[in-house]
Amino acid sequence: MDEYEQARYAGDEAYEPLLSEKDETTVAVTDSPLPDDLTRDEVTLPKLSEPELARHYVRLSQMNYGVDTGPYPLGSCTMKYNPTFTEDVAAHPGAAVHPDRSAGSVQGTLELLHSLQDYLGRIGGMDAVTLQPPAGAAGEFAGIAVARTYHEANGEGDQRREIVVPDSAHGTNFATAALAGYDVVSLPSGADGRVDLDALEAAVGEETAALMLTNPNTLGLFERDIEAIADVVHDAGGLLYYDGANLNALLGRARPGDMGFDVMHFNVHKTFATPHGGGGPGAGPVGVTDELAEFLPRPQVRETDDGDYELFEPANSIGKVHGQVGNWPVLVKAYAYLVRLGDAGLRDASGKAVLNANYLAEQIPYEVPYGPFHHEFVASAGEQDAADVAKRMLDYAVHPPTTKWPETVPEALMTEPTESEGVRGLDQLATAFSRVAAEDEETVASAPEKTAARLIDQTSAARNPRLSWHALGENE
Repeated sequence: MDEYEQARYAGDEAYEPLLSEKDETTVAVTDSPLPDDLTRDEVTLPKLSEPELARHYVRLSQMNYGVDTGPYPLGSCTMKYNPTFTEDVAAHPGAAVHPDRSAGSVQGTLELLHSLQDYLGRIGGMDAVTLQPPAGAAGEFAGIAVARTYHEANGEGDQRREIVVPDSAHGTNFATAALAGYDVVSLPSGADGRVDLDALEAAVGEETAALMLTNPNTLGLFERDIEAIADVVHDAGGLLYYDGANLNALLGRARPGDMGFDVMHFNVHKTFATPHGGGGPGAGPVGVTDELAEFLPRPQVRETDDGDYELFEPANSIGKVHGQVGNWPVLVKAYAYLVRLGDAGLRDASGKAVLNANYLAEQIPYEVPYGPFHHEFVASAGEQDAADVAKRMLDYAVHPPTTKWPETVPEALMTEPTESEGVRGLDQLATAFSRVAAEDEETVASAPEKTAARLIDQTSAARNPRLSWHALGENE
């Protein structure tokens, strides 16, 4: 009986030894092209059969929680189910194209990219789109770089040194503005959780380059004064930037371009169901109005008069922000999702995103300020600690919501069920919320009890992290 079987027999289902703990075989290094100072005389590797190796990774996967496991209401991150058919499309042998091939030999690839540019432009109400940025944050930076170059072309680059960001905005908005060299002006929310017009008018002026805004915002609220907001920013000579994180609430129903936004980025992992996180690769296409199109990254794809497709460089491009036209496999997945759903399917998805958020908000026993909501809502854990609530929810076989943010709601539980969940998944989430809300403080504070990793001392973990299994020793 191996160590894993012994642990299971003892009732510890979560234990799975490292491969090196299963077997250690020393292999001599006799011939290496590397210099001697970079070469070891021998290495220790596990020598396992294929079934042993397969079982090891399956056991590890069973300890993990993901969108294929159950509901994943991580607020603002839109952790929706990723359909596997898009993986098959991206893995098709015909989809593998070297970036240095001539345009004439990759017409199918360019046609798909051009179609995706066009589709995204129509969804966002934008006149031109680049697919180049490799992530949502990279899309933000590219969009702000376009705005900066626009102001420089108008002779106002040195003057417009501020970007206004609402206090409830995504953290990347603040980071993007600072990374681009701007001073960040934080805009306080109004009593209704939305942009306060008086505060906005006081914040903008001749130094304003842009207002970065998410609509619906991170509280799940639509900015009802969006046209007035756009007028205030434009009258001051600034641009209105749309953070596309919450676009799934608007698909087929409203377009940022029609609201007055000048530039926006699309999060394909949040809106069009490409895999989320993991450090990449990702995609964060950027759309702009006509007056900003000449500043987009190079190259872009366009259709010629002969019906062919070619790469071209915008007249006053900010340059490249990523290799060639972007992360091709991720863009293929987004396009496949768009084509599969079509216009009617996208509109249905946004309707379900709104319906699911409002349905779940009505089912849970915690206080839910504001409303009605679009794709998400933020509840308050009240007397309970939001982080403890989240850990305890793991024991009920669901992933918890985002906690402690936005700070405008005390002990925030930021919840987004997404359009992927049916009523059974929503009721499963509601049951978990209700059970945790009814439990005593000691039970909640000591959770989780049923996960592979139990409650840890977070202070010690931060001060004395063990970053390798080699660190395990006397204090194990």
